Amino acid sequence: MSKTTATLIGFVAVLLWALLALFTVGAHEVPPLQLNAVCFAIGGAIGVVWTTISNRWGELRGVPVSVYAFGTVGLFGYHFLYFSALRAAPPAEAGLIAYLWPLLIVLFSGFLPGEQLRPLHLIGAGISFVGAALIIAQGAVFSGAHGLGYLLAAGCALTWSSYSVLSRRMGDVSSVVVTIFCLATAALSFAAHLALEQTVWPSSSYGWASMIALGVGPVGAAFYVWDIGVKRGNIQLLGTASYAAPLLSTMVLILAGIAEPRTTLLLSAVLITLGAGMAAYASRHSQ
Repeated sequence: MSKTTATLIGFVAVLLWALLALFTVGAHEVPPLQLNAVCFAIGGAIGVVWTTISNRWGELRGVPVSVYAFGTVGLFGYHFLYFSALRAAPPAEAGLIAYLWPLLIVLFSGFLPGEQLRPLHLIGAGISFVGAALIIAQGAVFSGAHGLGYLLAAGCALTWSSYSVLSRRMGDVSSVVVTIFCLATAALSFAAHLALEQTVWPSSSYGWASMIALGVGPVGAAFYVWDIGVKRGNIQLLGTASYAAPLLSTMVLILAGIAEPRTTLLLSAVLITLGAGMAAYASRHSQ
C-alpha cells in the first residue's frame, strides 16, 4: 500500500467523524458512557466480521499484551476524559482544548523515525486550528472555576495525539488489533456506565438508528481506517486535515436543519483549507 493511499484511507476517518455530531444529537437520550459501550461493541463486532471473512485471526498471534493495553487505554482513555471534561467545563471551552490533538499530532510526529517536521507543517496546523476554533469556541469564555474540566480536556488531547503518533511506531502490528481495542473499550465503558450512570435507551426508532449508525461509522469503522492512516500514511497531513471534521460536522448539521448557517463558516473553511494546503506542500517538499 502506498503512502498516498494510506493517507486517503486515514482521511475517511475524518469524514466519518463529521457525522459524529449528527448521530450524537439523534441518540441524545442515551448517557455518554452507555452510548460509548454500545458503539464500541458494534465497532468490535465489525472487526470480528472483517477479521473472520478475511481469515486474519492469525495476525493477532504473538501481539504483545502491552499493545492491547496501549490501544485500549488510547480509545477508552480519550472518550472517558472527553465526557468527563464536558461535565466539568462548558462544552465550547472543553471542546476547543480537546481539539488541540491534531496540532499535537503534527508536533509529536517530528520525533518519529524517518519523519521530517518542517516549520510549514506547524504553521499550517496552527492556521487550521484557528479555523476550527471559529466553529468550536462560539461564545466560549474561559473561567478559573472550570480548571479541572480544562485539565481533563487537555488530557484528552494529549491521549489521542499520543495514541495516534505512537501507533506509527507499531506499523508492523496488523490493524485487526483494533478489533480487540474496541471490544475492551466497550467492556470498560460498560463498567464505568454501571458505576456512574443510569441506563436509558432511545425512545424512538430514530434514536436507535442514530446509536447504531454511530457504532458503525464515527465510533466504529473510523478507528480501523485511522489506524491504517497513521501507521502507513502522511501523519502530518492527516493531523492538519483532521481540522476539517468540525467544519464538515457543522455543515452536516446545517443540511439536516439542526444548526443555522453562520458567516464564520466561510472564513473557517478558508483557514482550514489553507492550513491543510500548507501542510501538503511541506510534505511534498520533504520527500
